[in-house]
Amino acid sequence: MSDQDSGVTGTDEQRRQVPPPEANSREALLELRDVRKTYGHNEALKGISFKVHRGEILALLGDNGAGKSTLVKVMSGVEIPDAESELRWEDKPVKLSSRHDAADLGIETIFQDNALVDSMTVFRNIFTGRELRNKIGLLRLTEMRQVSASIITSITGVKGIDSPDKLVGSLSGGQKQAVAIARAVHFNRTLLILDEPTSALAVRATEALFTYLRTLRERNITSILVTHDLFDAYRVCDRFVVIARGEKIFEATRAETSVDELIEKVSHG
Repeated sequence: MSDQDSGVTGTDEQRRQVPPPEANSREALLELRDVRKTYGHNEALKGISFKVHRGEILALLGDNGAGKSTLVKVMSGVEIPDAESELRWEDKPVKLSSRHDAADLGIETIFQDNALVDSMTVFRNIFTGRELRNKIGLLRLTEMRQVSASIITSITGVKGIDSPDKLVGSLSGGQKQAVAIARAVHFNRTLLILDEPTSALAVRATEALFTYLRTLRERNITSILVTHDLFDAYRVCDRFVVIARGEKIFEATRAETSVDELIEKVSHG
């Protein structure tokens, strides 16, 4: 497999072996209190409550139809929860009525398709909706190219992207994932929600992505990993929240649980 498939580089085995601080000692960045979402007579979310701590990697787990996608949309501002629901950001109540509201707080959701445009270049994808312009409104193309090149090398250490003018459609799955994450981090996002980020990645690209998430954790950036792969989740995540039929049925740190227990909770929840 080529280096291009790996997407993110810079594995540090020693760093990976250092356990993160205990989650309970960390500040709550995002808190969900009794979050509910009803579509007609269908209760998609039935009073879910949990905290997302600053500087942790949290796994959001559950079988198909558990409510994960709806919950991700609520945290992303795509879906508005029912009136009795409460979301708090840094211990202050907030309303997320749109993705712009979430982005203003520092929340970025990276869906499976990465929200990248294959027919556009790397630098145009990074600055889509945030273009740099001069006083008369013209695009500062040279500056955007330079900044994009710096983002890719300094934030992700990604290999295989030798020019910010490269079309995104020519990149591997790991490289696309790296571009999407680098864009979010560059624009000061403090909470990344990754929806099934490894579903289209090769083994080396998955490992590289996890190395990068650990690096972000060291920079006090929080990640929520939504995945069906419980073995991957256990390897990289600090804490686990399992939902089933729209309810939270289990929550634990890595030290408090095991892969076997996670499998049992997800399978029989």
